Amino acid sequence: MELLTNPVRNYAWGSTSAIAGVQGRPVPSPEPEAELWMGGHPSAPSRVFRGPLDEVVAADPAGELGSEVADALGARLPFLMKLLAAETPLSLQAHPSEEQARAGFALAEESGVPVGDPRRSYVDPHHKPELICAVTPFSALCGFRPVARSVEVLAPVVQDIPALRALVDSLRADGDLRAFVAGLFSLADASQVADSFAAACGSASGDDYSLAVSLAAQYPGDIGVVLALLLNQLSLVPGEAVFLPAGVLHAYLHGVGVEIMACSDNVLRGGLTPKHIDVPELLRVVRFEASAAEPFPFSSPSPGVRTWSPPVPEFSLTQVVLSEAGGEAELSGSGPRIVFVLEGAVEVSDGGEVVSLGGGQAGYVSAGHPTVRLTGTGTVFQATTGL
Repeated sequence: MELLTNPVRNYAWGSTSAIAGVQGRPVPSPEPEAELWMGGHPSAPSRVFRGPLDEVVAADPAGELGSEVADALGARLPFLMKLLAAETPLSLQAHPSEEQARAGFALAEESGVPVGDPRRSYVDPHHKPELICAVTPFSALCGFRPVARSVEVLAPVVQDIPALRALVDSLRADGDLRAFVAGLFSLADASQVADSFAAACGSASGDDYSLAVSLAAQYPGDIGVVLALLLNQLSLVPGEAVFLPAGVLHAYLHGVGVEIMACSDNVLRGGLTPKHIDVPELLRVVRFEASAAEPFPFSSPSPGVRTWSPPVPEFSLTQVVLSEAGGEAELSGSGPRIVFVLEGAVEVSDGGEVVSLGGGQAGYVSAGHPTVRLTGTGTVFQATTGL
């Protein structure tokens, strides 16, 4: 195992206490810290003693990943793990499928718009399914509600807003979520409509309307406040996770979690953001169908161990609570992995040198180490492939 040095990403919605606190640094941090990245994404790779992790893997894919992973998923670490801390809501967003990402990236490359340009929607040719496990109480919006429920929520607060009333009437009649969302983004006076909607919600009672008022206070004039009330509200307790496949519109609202995803940074935004919204591409990528919002199931092969294995080859996530596991645990596998200690003091061995990790630290294990042994106290997460 090799000790990782991991970059912290500073975004306005982050926390000045969560990530710094986990890592034992002074609180508050100088600016909001949103994500601790653990992986090999080229825009912000972790580092081992040998160099940036993306370069280390690219230099010897078969040795670092194993032949099975390298042949199936390419010459790069296929997953990216993050410690995510949302003090305020993230943008409404969805992620493309693999096919959509390849096509979108090719068009973006042909357009000549540079990768760092905020107008560019595709920064790599990969999909970005993701799963997040709550480590504090965690709230999110996730997937569309049944149309009838959306109409029930919206109708009472749009009666004095003609543009929205017409859209809600059409939604009630035809159930066409895509047409409703397209209509929202085509409103000539969208900012004024959003403010009127927030004011109407402020005069109504109920959790949905309280959410709209809260979102509007943070994003005044943002039509995404209306769109947010079409989505399921989901609350996770620590140790629960939600999986977000391609095309599911979602937004993390508040909380801290360990997130794992395919190694991509492709995001199509749909509101609650000052950033660029690529409406045509959003309408192409989003799955406009009702879906349930519920915790993703896990397996528990032994006490204190939970593994989430969504139907994607790039990743799976395991949580180990060592106090429930008798102070030690063994995790089997053959591909690459990253071991992250959320809190506690843990000795980690992959059959070679024993590495001691404290809260907020992580280590990298290359392929060919069938067992990782954990000893100590605290909570540990392991990221590896889904193969």
